[in-house]
Amino acid sequence: MSHRATKSGFAAEAQQKNLDKFDKNLATEILQWIQTTTGESINTSGDMDNFGAVLKNGMLLCKLMNTLAPSPQLQKIINGKVPTLAFKCMEVINQAVMAMESYGVPKTELFQTVDLWEAGNLTAVLTCCSAVGRKAKSKGQGGIGPKESAKNERQFTEEQLRQGQSVIGLQMGTNKGASQAGMNMGNTRHIMD
Repeated sequence: MSHRATKSGFAAEAQQKNLDKFDKNLATEILQWIQTTTGESINTSGDMDNFGAVLKNGMLLCKLMNTLAPSPQLQKIINGKVPTLAFKCMEVINQAVMAMESYGVPKTELFQTVDLWEAGNLTAVLTCCSAVGRKAKSKGQGGIGPKESAKNERQFTEEQLRQGQSVIGLQMGTNKGASQAGMNMGNTRHIMD
């Protein structure tokens, strides 16, 4: 991020909001889970700088996703040389994000490659890794976080739907017998000479 100009005004406020949302405890939990799942020896300190540095080239995320959902494409990346060029690292990060999406992580919880590479929004990376952990837990693969909710679709009969139309919900409030009698709306203006 050092090669970018310092943000000011609304952009600085937005950036500070993102920085304030970063949860060091969750970052530590995620890094420990990644270490356990992949078997890699990594620094599991949850501070923002370490979190970004450990995941920056995307290799660890590819190893994580290959452990959870083996893929020939991810295996090829893992067995290859560790990338050092920016565009190669960004390709590896992108492959990991695509693997997360195919694993079942909702698009709304995925991060963009630059969020990790430029450390511009590590909170989004944290959210995405947390979503991967929840998905892994729901698939019985030793994930982290709360249990994912299950879909609970309900079917109503026509009679039940008709009965629901005659009920006035409490959100609409009640007028308790009040009326607008005596109110004059739109009365003409009287101008005196």
